[in-house]
Amino acid sequence: MASAALRGGIDLGGTKIEAIVVDERQRVLGQARHPTPTDGGPQAVAAAMAEVMQQAAQAAGVKTAALAGVGAGSPGTVDADSGTVTSARNLPGWEGSFALGPELARRLGTRAFIGNDVAVATAAESRLGAGRGFASLLGVFWGTGIGGGIVLGGEPWHGRGGAGEIGHMVIHRGGRRCPCGRRGCLEAYAGRAAMEARARREHKKGRHTKLFALMKERGRTRLTSSIWWHAIEHGDKLATELIDDAIDALGNGIASAVNLLDPEAVVIGGGLGVRFGEPYVRRIAQAMGPHLFDDERPPKVLLAGLGDLGGALGAALLVPAPR
Repeated sequence: MASAALRGGIDLGGTKIEAIVVDERQRVLGQARHPTPTDGGPQAVAAAMAEVMQQAAQAAGVKTAALAGVGAGSPGTVDADSGTVTSARNLPGWEGSFALGPELARRLGTRAFIGNDVAVATAAESRLGAGRGFASLLGVFWGTGIGGGIVLGGEPWHGRGGAGEIGHMVIHRGGRRCPCGRRGCLEAYAGRAAMEARARREHKKGRHTKLFALMKERGRTRLTSSIWWHAIEHGDKLATELIDDAIDALGNGIASAVNLLDPEAVVIGGGLGVRFGEPYVRRIAQAMGPHLFDDERPPKVLLAGLGDLGGALGAALLVPAPR
């Protein structure tokens, strides 16, 4: 197959960077994954993204310069025309705006296209995954933060570049401090980073938990989705309490978004969403129930069908098909 028919996709997350190379049928021919840098700001993140993309291309037997293009899904507000990302606060030192698209194009030697990470993952679920067949869809990605994506009339809805920020819907006026600096956001109760900060505070006060022992055993510096899962499996009381609070908050926030948009379906993805799977998706659906205005016609609530690769596949779809 000519390499010009191949496209790259990069999913930039708070804890990991995933890169893939796909063909015109969205088949993955090569992939690579690295932890997201914890310091160095946007330049360090861009360098790591380029390195992971180069490794994925090598696994597929091609050079990045020979690809039709590379798409990248990034947290924050995205200006797709300029490739600029603003206020990606779940990433280290990313304040203000950074021209991510031009930087990736320079490093990789091919065109680069930038989209919001959750918006592109939602578009992938709509086209290839659990959202197929629904004209309207709300994607909720439960991970380091809480991201949202919207499909209306079969087309992604981006607003002015910042649509879908469900994690920053206020669910408790004057509530907990969110990583964004505001108070009462959904992300302050259900985002992995906010839950980790709360777990650290409680542990410092003397609350027993296995979370940090598990983190040390696995050589991690952050409480990843896998660590939360294993702590729950071990019956850890603090982890269970924080996850239960997160599910209640997700039910509240998602139901409020559903009341506004009235989508046919909600797809739950993200690191925590995929790791905890169907049983927790059902719990989120149950937690939504008391807050739904039209509770006789709730939307379908579904687990993301593309798993961990949804973001990278969605990013690859940003690259226009060769003519």
